[in-house]
Amino acid sequence: MKISDLLIKDRISLDVKSTTKVDIIKELARLHEKTGVLNDYDGYVEALMAREAQSSTGIGEGIAIPHAKTKYVKKPALAMGRKPEGIDYDSLDGEPATLFFMIAAPDGANNTHIETLARLSQLLLDDDFKEALENAKTADEVLEIINKAEAEKFTEEEKKEAITAQAPSDENAPYIIAATACPTGIAHTYMAAEALKKAADEMGINIKVETNGADGRKNVLTDGDIKKATGVILAINRNIEVDRFDGKPLIQVEAKEGINNAKALIQQVLDGKAPIFHASGSKTADSSESSSSEKKGLYKHLLSGVSYMLPLVISGGILIALAFLVDTLSGNGGAGAEYGSKAPLAKMLKDIGGQAFGLFVPVLAGYIAYSISERAALAAGLVAGAIATAGGSGFIGALLGGFLAGYVVQGLVKALSGMPRSLSGLKMILLYPVLSVLITGVAMVLVINPFAAIINNGLNAWLNGMSGSSAVLLGAVLGGMMAIDMGGPVNKAAYVFGSGTLAATMTSGGSLPMAAVMAGGMVPPIAIALASTIFKNKFTEQEREAGLTNYIMGFSFITEGAIPYAAADPTRVIPASVIGSATAGALTGLFNIKIPAPHGGILVMALSNNFFLYLLAVIIGSIVSAFALGALKPVIKKD
Repeated sequence: MKISDLLIKDRISLDVKSTTKVDIIKELARLHEKTGVLNDYDGYVEALMAREAQSSTGIGEGIAIPHAKTKYVKKPALAMGRKPEGIDYDSLDGEPATLFFMIAAPDGANNTHIETLARLSQLLLDDDFKEALENAKTADEVLEIINKAEAEKFTEEEKKEAITAQAPSDENAPYIIAATACPTGIAHTYMAAEALKKAADEMGINIKVETNGADGRKNVLTDGDIKKATGVILAINRNIEVDRFDGKPLIQVEAKEGINNAKALIQQVLDGKAPIFHASGSKTADSSESSSSEKKGLYKHLLSGVSYMLPLVISGGILIALAFLVDTLSGNGGAGAEYGSKAPLAKMLKDIGGQAFGLFVPVLAGYIAYSISERAALAAGLVAGAIATAGGSGFIGALLGGFLAGYVVQGLVKALSGMPRSLSGLKMILLYPVLSVLITGVAMVLVINPFAAIINNGLNAWLNGMSGSSAVLLGAVLGGMMAIDMGGPVNKAAYVFGSGTLAATMTSGGSLPMAAVMAGGMVPPIAIALASTIFKNKFTEQEREAGLTNYIMGFSFITEGAIPYAAADPTRVIPASVIGSATAGALTGLFNIKIPAPHGGILVMALSNNFFLYLLAVIIGSIVSAFALGALKPVIKKD
């Protein structure tokens, strides 16, 4: 079956009218309905939206592949839409989608169409193919482009596989195995497989990829494959058999990671950074991986809230800090309760900054909920955050409220799934928002707010009264955490804690934890730059040249500048960085440094209560780290 057997002219729209994700899904579903593909339009749309709730089918690079396998489809079919100006589709890369391929798959045992749909998914990874579709003038031209690409690519692949099967294997060449799977087993399964094979080919690596699609397991990994493999990559979103990989280096990620980061995953295996997998006896990824997957999910939801919160915290915090600076320069430093609002310019800055800053708690909760259950949970999450602000539970209450709102909506979706399909529109407009806001609000007022307010008030009292050894210890811990994984979960946990303390400490001149966090994050790249300057014989010429840019990145509070060095030599770079960052954080505690801004490095350090001591803490920490790294690294031997 060819792709053109599933995609016909009447299901191609090169100028779709929709401007939102929901509307484009409905518009393309109408093309299926008008061409006799469906037996129930509303049921099919509901199935499509249920699939989107699992994870966005906007795979990035301007492509979206909404799909559903459901009883509401009579026969397999494709519909295509194009919107040159793009639609916000919640794509994995955050960019608008311009090309849309909707896959309609029927329930049942006959899956002969799945291979065809898999071919389309693989073709869409080809930039030339995608560009040709974007420039096509007519539906006939679209079909011609697809037919030509399908004939060329898959004929070549079959020849290549035949040659590979006959060629003697090189026992010394790296050999990696992989398996891919997504919830419906249609698009992401095959796109991840194609991306991994393409990356391996470019890197000169042998690879075998098993697909666990809707048409069953294909290219199955044998015991021999597993035995000789250097490592295993699992790009999966559902359970597959995993006990067979016992004792092998194994990386498990979501299917979308296999699509977007194939080369990095392969390199991670080649570098020996994949952890050894130990089987649990369950034979599937469920019991052995569910705990870690859930943790990854919670962390992903938290980061979603934080990413939307940060612009408000940064803009609001800096504007409020500037208001204090204006009053100080205007001679109003002793204005008491009116400090920061005495001069007209200071008052304007503080009012604007206060409005921005006041939104960060509701937005944090709202977008945690959004990450869990998408738009249906946003209202309840925002309300939970607003209640947390009004009830004094702050960012702690917002965190709990955001997760509560998201999972309340998940529960409502399941609870109301039995309603007549004729009332489907009523769910999103009325039932989900009203019930989720009511349930979340009551839980916030009666349970979460009283509990979280006690913790929040106690934490704020402790932070405000912190001095001496307690400040030094907290500063050392937070500073050290910033260097452990340089942008990873530990680093982000420290940053979230530091920025979360700003709301309660803004009127007292800023947050000590935030100052320690920023100092700790600035040290690793500055230390790399210093070490590569001082200990030239311990760094390659390329490392020394790249090290110069770390001066700028470090003083700008961009910790990630040190990541390439940490990745290349983790056993030396990370310990040295942690020592220096902990030193800088401890010194900010000792000097009682407070800062009202959550980002900006040296550009906002002037807003702290003591710029020179703050800068001194960062410089001392960087020197300590640089000399520790110089002591740990060996001299590079010249050939």
